[in-house]
Amino acid sequence: MLTQPPLVRQGDLSLMVDLYELAMAQAYWSEGMDETAVFSLFFRELPKNRNFVLACGQQSVVSVIEALRFTDEHIERLDSLNRFQPEFLAWLRDFRFSGSVYSVAEGTPLFPQEPLLEIEGPIAEVQLLESLVMNYVHLESVLATKAVRLTFAAEGRPVVDFGMRRTHGLDAAHRAVRAYRLAGLTGTSNVLAGLDFNMPVYGTMAHSFVQACADEMDAFRVYANLYPGTTLLVDTYDTRIAVRRIISWLKDDPEASISGIRLDSGDLAAEALDCRKMLDEAGLTDVKIMASGGLDEYKIADLVSSGAPIDGFGVGTAIGVSNDDPALELAFKLTEYASLPRMKNSPGKQSFPGPKQIYRRLGPDGRIVEDVVAGRDEVFDGNPLLKAVMKQGQVIESAIGSLDNQVATARNAIDTLPRRFLSLEPIGEAPTVISDFLRALQRDTLEKVRRGREPNSG
Repeated sequence: MLTQPPLVRQGDLSLMVDLYELAMAQAYWSEGMDETAVFSLFFRELPKNRNFVLACGQQSVVSVIEALRFTDEHIERLDSLNRFQPEFLAWLRDFRFSGSVYSVAEGTPLFPQEPLLEIEGPIAEVQLLESLVMNYVHLESVLATKAVRLTFAAEGRPVVDFGMRRTHGLDAAHRAVRAYRLAGLTGTSNVLAGLDFNMPVYGTMAHSFVQACADEMDAFRVYANLYPGTTLLVDTYDTRIAVRRIISWLKDDPEASISGIRLDSGDLAAEALDCRKMLDEAGLTDVKIMASGGLDEYKIADLVSSGAPIDGFGVGTAIGVSNDDPALELAFKLTEYASLPRMKNSPGKQSFPGPKQIYRRLGPDGRIVEDVVAGRDEVFDGNPLLKAVMKQGQVIESAIGSLDNQVATARNAIDTLPRRFLSLEPIGEAPTVISDFLRALQRDTLEKVRRGREPNSG
């Protein structure tokens, strides 16, 4: 018998930490290390098939941070691990995040070394947020980046999410739809998420309904009668025969109404051409053709470039798991503690110390010319992308718009991408420049660390 809920409860998110975060928090606490730290969430390299990352989740996670609490039940369960001192557990019981969060807007295209967000506060408090924040932002950013590529490939044709059954977990399937909406998808088959995120919900029938009926046409008639203007799945047995029968039926029954047909298998381009020709010759030019079945952005681009008369696409597995690039190597690194710069210098994982700002400069055509990653107090031409969304542990409501506003902001941000970055193939470049101040701070910090001194001492 199941004794625990199948999904993580909102009230239990404070325990969604890796053990070492709690262990470090206790070490900070026991040593009296409670000064202000700055942690930066960024990625050093793009996934191999991506030209940018569409940052998502970094603003919405602040409401999760604001609500984090350790209940008596949580404290009891942590005590059972026999690793934590009673006084530290008492500190956890009183935990309320008291720091600040600086974030780029939802749906902002970003490049390597550009922070998605920075969190500032007492070091133990921020350390406890590491895995929760990374998981939250990682999922939505990976899936939004995949989704926006589908919109590029479709060239204005609608793309609908069919991915819930293959997504890695129900929580992921739900939150994915928010990312898809920010990325510009047209709708989803996921009822709960569609309702929660105000995204149109689409769905017709599966092959099982056609198979369960005595005759294919019986299935079509039932659906059209029950759902006027429906889209019919026509490839259960023989696509072309099914379309001919639909044409004959629609001619004989003026009351019948469908809006489209869906192709889910076979040579989609060839079948779409044949079906379009039959429908047009019958005067059914307003009947649309939708395609699904193993599609991704590459297959959609091929169909569009071939001239296949397909009016929209449904995408499942490829979008639900971002199959060609399922992971983004996000890093959550300490960049300042006690007002002193901090950095990592491991091979291939060197970071830039200090709190930061990103200045995005657009050209006369409204597209990105250059991003400057600078120190937080530096000033450059362009639009500063990192804005405060939380102060003293409280969400700044005016800094985070409604989801509708975020979708509009994301669309405008995506439209600033130079056309070469819309390519489905990696172009191997980024418009990012690191400021001279940050480079000098990195050199000075590294040199002082090598000498065994505090970065800014002496």
